[in-house]
Amino acid sequence: MNYLDLYQPLLSFLASDTRFEHWAKKLPTDITEGLSETRFGDLAQWRDSFLKLPNLKAKTTVFDSEFLIDADIAQTEKDRITQALRELIPWRKGPFSVFGTHINTEWRSDWKWDRVKPFIDDLTGRHVLDVGCGNGYHCWRMYGAGARRVIGIDPSPRFVMQFYSLKKFIGDAPVDVLPIGIEHLPANLGCFDTTFSMGVFYHRRSPMDHLRELKETLRPGGQLVLETLVIEGKLGEVLVPEGRYAKMNNVWFLPSAPTMLSWLTKCGFKNPRLVEMNITSLAEQRTTDWMLYHSLNDFLDPVDKTKTAEGHPAPIRATFIAEAP
Repeated sequence: MNYLDLYQPLLSFLASDTRFEHWAKKLPTDITEGLSETRFGDLAQWRDSFLKLPNLKAKTTVFDSEFLIDADIAQTEKDRITQALRELIPWRKGPFSVFGTHINTEWRSDWKWDRVKPFIDDLTGRHVLDVGCGNGYHCWRMYGAGARRVIGIDPSPRFVMQFYSLKKFIGDAPVDVLPIGIEHLPANLGCFDTTFSMGVFYHRRSPMDHLRELKETLRPGGQLVLETLVIEGKLGEVLVPEGRYAKMNNVWFLPSAPTMLSWLTKCGFKNPRLVEMNITSLAEQRTTDWMLYHSLNDFLDPVDKTKTAEGHPAPIRATFIAEAP
């Protein structure tokens, strides 16, 4: 399988647009490295699961209110699809309805989208970047909200194969997920109307560098939508876990909301504002039959659910919006 075949429509689009053409020249190399079966030993297995899927197209597609694809197909085909998709477990972002099969993902990502969507600029006709998009669930919802083209980036090959296993049934929609991290984007790209970074910020070793990278993806006046873990506190307060946070070993900075706003201003964003904040519930993140491993309940103190297993404040997520200068 030539993985570049998945990206030919995207590569053609980028090469034809003067805003993106310099990126198009380096992207095939990045894709090849990001989907290297030598580098990622399990990728061949996920590829084989993808290849097991039948060649058919959905007759019904819904992306604005949910992710649903459907068609009148035989039960044997439905079973074949379900089995292939189950081979790609764990499914973390979702949920998805695929020819009658409900992929009950770890995260109720639709709840996050419902919280965020009222506060963002209208996506109609926009070029949108979703940083750390996972399997692309929110990319489809952004497309359903009117985006002209959505590009997600995530360095996990499993998530990329999950995305294309679903896109196979949809056809040439202007939605793609690239197997790269934000550090692989060209400096000062300056092409996107809206950039999302949801659930990524606290995994970055250098918060200021991440904010700078995000700003460089946006055209002047473009909008940043940043969702991240925060703590309750005043300006200047930030939690830097010495060890793990909620059993994650890659959590670096959890600022208070006022601190996050200050960082956005310091990095040159205009009109930064906090638009919503919520405590992550056990109903929103949990183990399911499509994500069989430990989840939020296992990451919290078994007696006091207001604390993580390490004694830190339990996860609070907040969404910030700002514009590029």
